[in-house]
Amino acid sequence: MLYMALRRAVIVPGNGAGNVEHCNWYGWAKTRINEIPDVSCTLKNMPDPVTARESIWLPFMEKELRCDEETVIIGHSSGAAAAMRYAETRRVFAIILVGAYTSDLGAENERESGYFSRPWEWERIKTNVKYIIQFGSTDDPFLPWEEQQEVADGLKTDLHKYLDRGHFQNSAFPELIDAVKKLKTNS
Repeated sequence: MLYMALRRAVIVPGNGAGNVEHCNWYGWAKTRINEIPDVSCTLKNMPDPVTARESIWLPFMEKELRCDEETVIIGHSSGAAAAMRYAETRRVFAIILVGAYTSDLGAENERESGYFSRPWEWERIKTNVKYIIQFGSTDDPFLPWEEQQEVADGLKTDLHKYLDRGHFQNSAFPELIDAVKKLKTNS
């Protein structure tokens, strides 16, 4: 299977992020990724930002954010769930999953998103994506480590496991930039 070179990064934020340019590490990462030669980074406020419905986010990722075979989708939290579901049916260069999980966690809002209404198709994701990198932390206050590990096991991710990053809500995330640079070198 032929893959294109990495040309674009798209950051898909977690739900409820507000103005994404000024939330967590998103704007900081966009600036740093745009400094990588021949890679452009897109970061936009998502429609339906609180519930993050799959039926709204996936078409937006395809039509507005133009996620394709030259794109690394960097998904945080709900954005990681969106990246995985997107990759079940579409080819992308890579996905970087930050704070990924596998169930609705017993939360009504997560249940309404639609991402957790059926089993994950790990093999289809692996077939449609050239590289899969995952960042997770055992002290995440929202996500049990078991679910993060389930993603790693299902997708055979390049897992970067931390003990002290919580839900990755810092204002900077240098390891993420290193991962994107490595993907660019390998493309």
